[in-house]
Amino acid sequence: MKIKATIERMPGGMMLVPLILAALLNTFAPQSLEIGGFTSALFKHGALPLIGAFLLCMGAGISFKAAPRALLQGTTITVTKVLVGVVLGFGIEHLFGTGGIYGLSSLTVIVAMANANGGLYAALVGEYGTERDLGAISILSLGDGPLFTMIALGAAGMANIPFMALVAVLVPIVVGMILGNLDHQMRDFLTRGGPILIPLFAFALGAGINLDMLVKGGVAGVVLGILVTVLGGFFNIRVDRLVGGSGIAGAAASSTAGNAVATPLAIAQADPSMASAAAAAAPLIAASVITTAILTPLLCAWVAKRNAASVLRENKA
Repeated sequence: MKIKATIERMPGGMMLVPLILAALLNTFAPQSLEIGGFTSALFKHGALPLIGAFLLCMGAGISFKAAPRALLQGTTITVTKVLVGVVLGFGIEHLFGTGGIYGLSSLTVIVAMANANGGLYAALVGEYGTERDLGAISILSLGDGPLFTMIALGAAGMANIPFMALVAVLVPIVVGMILGNLDHQMRDFLTRGGPILIPLFAFALGAGINLDMLVKGGVAGVVLGILVTVLGGFFNIRVDRLVGGSGIAGAAASSTAGNAVATPLAIAQADPSMASAAAAAAPLIAASVITTAILTPLLCAWVAKRNAASVLRENKA
């Protein structure tokens, strides 16, 4: 059986197939992932340590010379994601009021668009991107959580910059960079291990997704996910290329992070007047998480294919 070859024919298959399989299991047979021992540790609760190991392995391939450019790339994409979300969210509020349209309020749109799924990003740039693209995750990780949304809603004084969250993401990458730059054999050894980890942590990420949230979020939640990947992705890809990237990092960042579902609650705790809007936003954001987990790998694969075709045309010319 040609399992690997079949999976790789699909855009982002090594990430997408395990993620969908795990989501189906978690939705229809969640007990199968909760039998304990090594099974649950690996397939249900292993996403964070596996992603940490992946970042270390891939960090070994980042040269010290590429680090400043990676920071510029990450900052540019992050700022763009936040600005697009703010402009669209406040535009909806201006046209349709605080309740928005079909549940898509300013809060819902900004929360969904102002962050990126770090695990998905890491997997996609690991498959299609460069060492510079991977290094950009250290800045993109700042978008996780309520910080940028609170700033956009005028509540910046109620949140602290999550400095240690940034440090926690940087440490595995820096350790890998040091090892890889000190010893080329360590670089080769570690970077070969990165792709092996992708389907493993993709499955663990999928094990945290319940497809029932698609039903609760309804069409509006799916539309929200399409806006994040298609509209947000358009601008992310453009600014990525503007600062010298290939567009892969911009495409890979065009998703909604899983922890964004909890952001409206955090905002409601800071500002109780937004409690009702936060309750309405949660299922739509969850649906966006699921929708973008499917669409973002497809967008990334499309950009990679376009890039390859462009290089081929230039070589012929």
